[in-house]
Amino acid sequence: MFLTISTTGTPERPATDLGFLLHKHPDKAQAFSTSYGKAHVVYPEAAVERCTAALLLEVDAVALVRRGKGKGRGGAPDAALAQYVNDRPYAASSLLAVALSAVFSSAMRGVCAALPERAGQPLPLRVEVPALPARGGPALVRRLFAPLGWTVTAEPVALDPEFPEWGDSRYVDLVLQSEESTLAEALRHLYVLLPVLDDAKHYWVSSDEVDKLLRAGEGWLADHPEQKLITSRYLSRRWSLTRQAMERLELVRLAEADDSDVGEIDNAVAEETEAEERPTPLAVLRREAIVAALTASGAARVLDLGCGEGQLVQALLKDPRFTEIVGTDVSMRALTIAGRRLKLDRMGERQAARVQLFQGSLAYTDNRLKGYDAAVLSEVIEHLDLPRLPALEYAVFGAARPRTVVVTTPNVEYNVRWETLPAGHVRHRDHRFEWARAEFRAWAGTVAQRHGYEVEFGPVGPDDPEVGPPTQLAVFTLRTPHTKEEKAA
Repeated sequence: MFLTISTTGTPERPATDLGFLLHKHPDKAQAFSTSYGKAHVVYPEAAVERCTAALLLEVDAVALVRRGKGKGRGGAPDAALAQYVNDRPYAASSLLAVALSAVFSSAMRGVCAALPERAGQPLPLRVEVPALPARGGPALVRRLFAPLGWTVTAEPVALDPEFPEWGDSRYVDLVLQSEESTLAEALRHLYVLLPVLDDAKHYWVSSDEVDKLLRAGEGWLADHPEQKLITSRYLSRRWSLTRQAMERLELVRLAEADDSDVGEIDNAVAEETEAEERPTPLAVLRREAIVAALTASGAARVLDLGCGEGQLVQALLKDPRFTEIVGTDVSMRALTIAGRRLKLDRMGERQAARVQLFQGSLAYTDNRLKGYDAAVLSEVIEHLDLPRLPALEYAVFGAARPRTVVVTTPNVEYNVRWETLPAGHVRHRDHRFEWARAEFRAWAGTVAQRHGYEVEFGPVGPDDPEVGPPTQLAVFTLRTPHTKEEKAA
């Protein structure tokens, strides 16, 4: 992948000052090792009138796969198609952003001992990125860069010039020009917005990414009209991190408007207010309700079907009454994250013997699921298309037949209580349906009758007198056969 930064100059202020500002001499070709390949810095031209620095990143596709294997990384949207053949070596992405930060770290901070005044002054800059993945197209590229003072040229790249009828790819040939930005500002814009446009990262996004975003976004992100989109995509749509970043950005904006320090704004709340009890998140209430139901059933060996990132498995491991806990999911990425959350590679031998994660689809029967005391379907059924729900019903209730099955699902009636949820929308973009209380009870009653279970219902979260609780819970208990005919059946 390739990126160039150019500037123009005069005899009084030569363009070759770019070499001082980047801390890379124009007469040298330099190479730097990165985690996923080698970065090269060369100067195709270096004259008084014009100087261009080029960053070429050679991505080691094998290293990318090996480092990502089992760690949920290598997060390219196309990597699932072929591990070793994808766009990562060629398209500007978070790999290039990380290389920018590593190779030009001093320049990104605006540090230049040789030309300290020049480092803080705007330069006539031209940035070219020949292959930039842009999920949102050229229009989004302009919406992100134009408010920062850039003149944006984003030409779509054809899928194949020989076959124009195939249309355009998701890549653009990007040219940015500005007379208003310092070099440090330009590098920080690129560092944040390249992975935002690609909408993927090659490494696990954790809480320290919020600090990186705010450092790189200082001076421009708080007032950017696309702040929410930038923040969400940069943090890989992790809701908790996005909310944390948005709150801190709002503090920055308020401090700037009030011409005061962020610390003063942040400390303006009385200590007794900070000590007020915050409502327990619904996800926590849901896990507590599930654990309570499993405890009441006397289950010791538990299946978490559709375990996702392993939060429930983690909660069950804390209770020694659950002697065997199995998490299954169709997504290997989710299982990788779950393994990392549980620290399976560092878990003691006794604790590790209690837990197992494996891939599986609930659309098919699976002999590995038989013989367990209880199974949990927590926020799972709504992710299936309705015609596929009978297959799940049979796989769990007909074939696996645990003694207890706990099911939770959203209550669509409660959606009117979510202020941020537009009318008529489901809570998650992957939800195929969300049931009202009567619909859920009718489905659960039919399943119980068909497969020999009894079912009881309960609320999870505040039980609103008009619309019910935010989450509905059903506990299925296998009926004990009383007659020889029933036992034989």
